[in-house]
Amino acid sequence: MSPAPQLQVGVAQVDLTPQGPVHLSGSVGDFRPAQLVLDPLFARALVVKSGKRKLCLIAVDLTIVTARHADRIRRAAAEGFGFDPDAVMIHATQTHSAPSLGNFILSDEFEGVPDEFEWLRGSQSAYNAFAEERILAALRVADESLQPVQVGAGNGLEGRLAHNRRAVRRDGSVFMPGKQWVGPLGPTDLLYVEGPIDPTLGVVCFRAESLALPAVLVNYTCHPVHVFPKPFVSADWPGALAAELQKTLPAGCVPIVTNGACGNINPWATFDPDYVCDHRPMGSALAATACKVLETLQFAGEAAVDWRSRRLRIPLREIDPAQLAEARQRLREHPEPVWADEARTRVDTDWVIAAGRVDLANLRERDPEYEYEVQVFRVGDTAFVGLPGEPFVEGGLRIKLASPAKQTQIVHCINQYVGYLPTREAFARGGHELTTGNWSRLVPEALDTIVTTATELLSELFLGGDGRAT
Repeated sequence: MSPAPQLQVGVAQVDLTPQGPVHLSGSVGDFRPAQLVLDPLFARALVVKSGKRKLCLIAVDLTIVTARHADRIRRAAAEGFGFDPDAVMIHATQTHSAPSLGNFILSDEFEGVPDEFEWLRGSQSAYNAFAEERILAALRVADESLQPVQVGAGNGLEGRLAHNRRAVRRDGSVFMPGKQWVGPLGPTDLLYVEGPIDPTLGVVCFRAESLALPAVLVNYTCHPVHVFPKPFVSADWPGALAAELQKTLPAGCVPIVTNGACGNINPWATFDPDYVCDHRPMGSALAATACKVLETLQFAGEAAVDWRSRRLRIPLREIDPAQLAEARQRLREHPEPVWADEARTRVDTDWVIAAGRVDLANLRERDPEYEYEVQVFRVGDTAFVGLPGEPFVEGGLRIKLASPAKQTQIVHCINQYVGYLPTREAFARGGHELTTGNWSRLVPEALDTIVTTATELLSELFLGGDGRAT
């Protein structure tokens, strides 16, 4: 048997910080133009190659990346750099203090939003063009800077910084606890927290022949919402983690941070009356854990590089007929946004919800099923499971439990936006993540289908035909 090809890696970091008062995503119906830059935004690209097989992971400090823009970037990667489009994963860390790349609140097809208020759809076209160009620049530099490396991977634990955000009241309903302790005794109507967290901090490190570290990948699971809803540009905790690692690790190292199945996970400490909401201490704590993991790693110069992608046809949610009739009636009476302020920076919440339901109904009339992509990368003994949208943490944990890989990292918000992916049990209780519209559009069994598919793809990549690890 001939020896495996030498593993190679190329990496790049390109600034994505908006120039001027660009709309910051993360809220629904509010215009939030940036007033200052708290910390910069980046596109970070990693190209991994072994023999003729190469893949690319791009992490961007943005809220959302939609299929329209991701498809364009992936096609450009294929035409300009020889990638299989299925081997290009574009991941938004989902910081709520950055722009989005593409429209996700209301679709491009939805009528009733004047061009001057395009931000109401979720993004602004001028920034979209700027971001696309910068992301492709990062990919190009990474692809041109390949060098031989060894790879090592390991896990740490940090269970103090992320919290399940679905709190069950004593009447069985669900609410999302806020950043601040309520009253002298806290939210006493809270009976228990609905689900778990994922405390794993996954680390993958690439080491050059000179012993320099071109890139370190770190994966953790939590909504980046510390700075939100302030009008400040910030990469939130993923950016703080990357910045701390860049200060700590040798010069030239590009830290790439990815976010896991955090659909129902917030950084706000539900039971701590003294909690201070600040992304920087969280980034520092995660960086300290990552550095401890780095000290334990063993490196190998040969590593399998492979990928799988499967597109599923998942039914869109049926909208309650009474709710849809009410939404259509509201839009007949008010075909354009109903403003909640004279400055036209806030749209009436009921109008936005009605518009989202009609938008989803129109989408469902065109096609009752949605094409959802599950994407899995293999680099050595590590799997990167890419899932579009905002899967609940339970789905990510189920994938990890079933995975034959030594290390499995869930990477959410890739390549397209499909809204929240709750558990079946969550559908029964309702709550913010279950409000029917473009941020909750798939049927209750969607997460189960996605978990099953991801598990099958992991088996294809990591198990041979005889069921033994490869």
